[in-house]
Amino acid sequence: MRRLLKPIKDVGIVGYGAYVPMYRIKNEEIGRVWGVNGFPIQEKSVNNLDEDAITIGIEAARNALKRAQIDPREIRALWFGTESKPYAVKPSATVIAEAIGATPDLDAADFEFACKAGTEALQAAIGFVGSGMAKYAMAIGADTAQGRPGDHLEFTASAGGAAYIVGEKSSETVAYFEGSYSYVTDTPDFWRRQHEHYPRHGNRFTGEPAYFHQIISAAKGLMEELGYSPSDFDYAVFHQPNVKFPITAAKILGIPKEKVLPGLLSGIIGNTYSGATLVGISAVLDIAKPGDRILWVSFGSGAGSDAFSLVVQDAIEEKRDLAPKTMDYVNRKKYIDYALYAKHRGKYIM
Repeated sequence: MRRLLKPIKDVGIVGYGAYVPMYRIKNEEIGRVWGVNGFPIQEKSVNNLDEDAITIGIEAARNALKRAQIDPREIRALWFGTESKPYAVKPSATVIAEAIGATPDLDAADFEFACKAGTEALQAAIGFVGSGMAKYAMAIGADTAQGRPGDHLEFTASAGGAAYIVGEKSSETVAYFEGSYSYVTDTPDFWRRQHEHYPRHGNRFTGEPAYFHQIISAAKGLMEELGYSPSDFDYAVFHQPNVKFPITAAKILGIPKEKVLPGLLSGIIGNTYSGATLVGISAVLDIAKPGDRILWVSFGSGAGSDAFSLVVQDAIEEKRDLAPKTMDYVNRKKYIDYALYAKHRGKYIM
């Protein structure tokens, strides 16, 4: 049975862009408030009072357009993956599409699948373009920090996102997809019921059988279908809920630590949820060379993973400098204390 997901036409990335808010809070500051020592990451990004998942998505989309150098009205689908959308009913994708000048001749929708909503949107965009239904489609993953005060998530959940415009493979694409593979099971590791303000998580399910089972299964499935081994990849980007998990996943797969997302953004900006691996891939594309092959595996609680094999093309050399690089946003930071963080996030302490 054929399990590889590959469209009729070869599809690649025409433009990409990321955005990370400027504000940061250190884990030691959160730990000071709650009397906790030993932290999963160093610090995390926090959105400003006038920023939300939509504005983050808009900034990332604009950067993707700068690199793609296309008329936004040529985009025939815009799909937005998030688990922190500002409106419970009103779509966020329409707001982003209007802001970048892509309306009205396009399909727009919001995607949900916890932290892999962004790659779900990307899978759909690849299929949409690969089937010939559209010349270009845009997929975005963006989120803002969600975490109950004092909960484990408060130390890692952050804000950020990235956008990708896909089109048929050509000399204008900065990288192309060799294929993808998705793996899904019903695993109760993370959830939020209607009207609940913060998500809940089952600690004992978070790593195994949730994260590691999905990531490893998706990565192995993709490599088996393509006939590749870990040594065929120059970079590996896994979902980054913390620093330890992606390094452990790489070790299980036999991938050297040096190939795993240089700098491990999770330790610098935290877990950007739906934008996590999308932001990671943008950071890799900022430094990768033509011919480099990238293993890209997302993870969404609930649970599932999307795995992609991405090959960098010559166009990356001229397009990467047309918009701010991911690390430009990462290195642009202003630290805040817990009181201001709580204000920015609308938190209250009970």
